Formats: sequence, structure tokens, C-alpha cells
Amino acid sequence: MSRISFNRKRAKLKHLLGIRARLALLALILVAPLMLERARSLEGTRAKEIALASSEFSNLAKHSADAQSEMISSVETMLKAAAYIRASAGGIGRSCDIMRASVPVNLPWIRSLSIVSGDGRVQCSTLNVLVGLDFSDRAWFKKAQETREFVFSDFLFAKSNNEPIVVAAYPVSAIDHGADATIVATLHLDWMSKIMGNLGGRSGVSAVLVDSTGTVLAAPPDQASMIGRSLDNMPLLSAIAEKAVGSEQAEGSLSFVGADGSKRAVNFVRIAGTESRLIVSIDEAKVSAAINREIRTAYLQLCFVCLFVLLGALVAAETLIIQPIRMMAAMAKRFGQGDWSARVASRRLASEFVPLARAFNAMAAQLGQRERELIATNDRLTVIASIDMLSGLANRRGFQSRLDFEWMKAQQYPCELSLLMIDVDHFKMFNDTYGHPEGDVCLSRLGETLSGIAAETMGFAGRYGGEEFCLLLPNTDSARAVEIGEMVREAVSGLAMPHCTSSYEIVTVSVGVACTRPNDTLRPGDLIEAADAALYAAKHRGRNAVVEHGMVRVTDGVVALAS
Repeated sequence: MSRISFNRKRAKLKHLLGIRARLALLALILVAPLMLERARSLEGTRAKEIALASSEFSNLAKHSADAQSEMISSVETMLKAAAYIRASAGGIGRSCDIMRASVPVNLPWIRSLSIVSGDGRVQCSTLNVLVGLDFSDRAWFKKAQETREFVFSDFLFAKSNNEPIVVAAYPVSAIDHGADATIVATLHLDWMSKIMGNLGGRSGVSAVLVDSTGTVLAAPPDQASMIGRSLDNMPLLSAIAEKAVGSEQAEGSLSFVGADGSKRAVNFVRIAGTESRLIVSIDEAKVSAAINREIRTAYLQLCFVCLFVLLGALVAAETLIIQPIRMMAAMAKRFGQGDWSARVASRRLASEFVPLARAFNAMAAQLGQRERELIATNDRLTVIASIDMLSGLANRRGFQSRLDFEWMKAQQYPCELSLLMIDVDHFKMFNDTYGHPEGDVCLSRLGETLSGIAAETMGFAGRYGGEEFCLLLPNTDSARAVEIGEMVREAVSGLAMPHCTSSYEIVTVSVGVACTRPNDTLRPGDLIEAADAALYAAKHRGRNAVVEHGMVRVTDGVVALAS
């Protein structure tokens, strides 16, 4: 009686201390929520720091863009003044003298000023080396003439010394419609880079000035190596190249993940009067490095606290939870490996696991039965799909699969591949004379004969369709293939099956032989076509014959068949 009472109390205790109760007890023990709250607070601080940094660099980018705009505006003003001089001074000589005398020294970013005629030739310049150069092929020159407006070019190389420059142009026709000259200024890219100096020297910050094609015109001194490169070739900026350069907005911001996995924020500002854009990219991880260290410390503390708590809980839960799960997982693994007898012993599990174990056992029994049925069905279908039941040889599908395999093998290990196409002579008349049952017997005997020859010659025999058979001979040259073809012809004649409507009075076969060395310019179908052509030739030569057909590659790249 006392034993029964003890067992009842044990069962009640087991039910009371089920998985739900144990997990709830474990959740109460853990102090993770407090540590997580601290980590979340630090992450909020990080987000604010990143937002402040992004705002700061956005303002810096706008200031830098304004400075670039002022520089370009000064160039435009200078070009308009020179255009006015050219329109009102009369001759080109006087215009050049006035232009050279009026160049201000306080615009050092202007490398040269030139007057270009309507045909694109430099008539005069503050740099004598430019006189006579032809700019008619430059896109900026064509655009200035077409639009009659101020034009600022993309990144290009100077014709005089191949230095990287940008060009500003203003047509005189904008002032005097009868004039065809254009005032051109070349600008030093290093001055554009100096203006961006306030954006350099900061960890995690990249700043570039790009033209309409995405080529870098200027960058801070510590990033000067990027000048002249396309954004598409820069792993950290290629992801935003199209969006930033192709945007219709004057300014904007983007967020993306760089090729190195870093999360970056981008601000871009369009330079007024040009298609250029100033792009500032911020690596959020580097900007918020200090707060990231604090967050990592908080998470590390969280891990240590959770580890100590879990160590105590796991010791008690090992035998109550982990072992039953491992046992069921082992049974599932055995079942997955094909052991259909694998079952879970429910008497060793906690009460909550018992329904799951029973469901698993029922499922395992059903799946085991279905798997056995499926294997048997697949075996039957495989045989049906690849074997010709009448001749016992591979059918056309099975032959094609083997041909593809041997073709690939012959390419990997360069060797010759031969094919015999075999057709029963006058088989229709045989069927008409002796009946279809006798025709089936004839085909069956031919299948047995070819099967024996295939085994003897290390070949692969198949029924290609109707009264046509095939014999695939790997690693066999044309001479040996012809010998085997004669062997087939003689073996069929040796069967001496009566055929009164044939001139030979017995069943005979015609054999077409083709041989090739597979390569990338040929396909398996070419070998079949060659053997079929040879078989056709054997039929026309009186049947009961073996004809070889070669494969030739002509000079214009077309594969042809020739006997």
C-alpha cells in the first residue's frame, strides 16, 4: 500500500514539475532583462551619436558644396567678363591682350583662359602651349555651342600635358549672337580638393566630389588616391553610385551596407551650376566606436551573468529535458538513415514528451511503409523507363543517356567513340509474310545476339526504335568499329532465320559505322546523324553490308558528314 501511495505521489510530482514549470522557473532565475535594458539604452545612445555625426557631416558637406559653388561662380563670372571683352573689343589680338591683362591673381584655381574659335581651334590663351589645339571633339565644347550657356565639364585629361583637369566654357554668342567664339577656362583639381580639406582626416569618413559620370574630381588630401577613379570601382561607394549620381534632387541622404559589411550613411549635395555632386560617406561603426565598446561590454556582462545562472539550471535540467530530447533526436537520425525499426521508448520520458513520442512512432511506422512502397515503385519505373521489354536491351531513352555519359567521358579523357546503327533488312515484308508474333521473335533473337557482342566488345547495345538497333563502342577507333560491324552482320546471318522475301532468303542486317573524337565543336547528335547516313548508304549498296561514315569539320566552322 505504501509503495502504491509513493508511486502516486511520484507521478503527481513528475506531472507538476513538467517542462513548462521547469522553463518558467528558469526564466524567473535569469536576470537577463536588466542587462538587456542597459544594452538597449546604450544602443539608443549610439543611434543618437550617429544621427548627430550624420547631421554634422551633412552641414559640412553643404558648406563645402557652397564653397565649390562659389569657386565655380567666380570662374563663370570671369568667363562672362572675357566673353564681353571678346564681343566688344573687335579683333582677336586686342581681345587676347585685354584678357591676359585682366586675369586676376586672386583666382589661382584657374589654370588658363583661352579663346576658342567656332571650329574648335584655340586662337589665343594665357598658356601659349594651348594655342592651336583642337577642342572640336570635346563634349563640353559642343554643348556650349548648342546651349549658348555656361558649361562645366566632367573629369578629363588635358590635351597639352595629359594632366587631370576640368573645363568651364562660356560661348560669346550668349552676348553677341553673331559671334562664334567660346571662352574656355581650365581648372586645377587640387584647388577643388583643398576646399574639401575640412572633410578629411576623420576616421570612417569618405568625401568625394564626382562629375555626372561618377568619376572623382576632388577629395581631401588623405583620400587623394581616389581622384580620377570611378565610383563603380570603389567597393565602399559603388553601392550608391547610381542613386547618388543619377538623383534629380539637389541634395539627399542614403543608407547602405558596404562591400566590407560596414553600415554606412551617405549625404550628397549637387554643386550649383554643374552636374557635379559632393558625396560624404560615414562608417557608422567607426564613428560610434566608443559607444560600441560599451555595448560590447554590456553584452559580455550579460553573457557572464546568464552563463552562471544557466550552469546551475542545466545541471538539474540535463536528465529531465536534455536526455529525452537527445534520445528522440537519435531515434529520428536512425530513422532518417534507413532504420525503419527505430522507435522512441515513451516510458523513459517526461509526461509532456509522451504524446510527441507516440506521434513520432506512428509517423515512423507510416513513413517506413510508404518508403518501402516508393522504393519498389521507383525500381519498377526505372526498369520500365530504360529497358526495351521485347529485346531486353536499353530503349532509346536509356541509350541516349549512356551516349551522353560516354561522350562526356571521352572529352575528359580524350579518346575515340564509335557508334553502329543496325537496321533489319526488309523487316516490314518479314512482318507481312510471317506475322507480327514472328517479327517479335526475330527482334528478340537479335537483341540476344547484340547483347552477347556488346559484352564481348565492352560496348553498350540498345534498341533505337522499331527494327533499328545501335551499338555504342567507347574507346574504339574506326577500323575496330568496322570489324565489330562485320561481326554483327555475320552473327545475324549465322542465326539463319528464314526470310523468303529477301534476296538472301535469310534475315540480314545493314550496319552504318561512325567514329569521332568528341570535342566542344561537336555534339552527340552529330555522331548519330553520321551513323544514320552510313546506314542509309549501306541500304543503297544492296543491304547486308557494313558502311563506314566519317565526320569532317570544314574551315568555315560548319560540321559536315562525309563518307
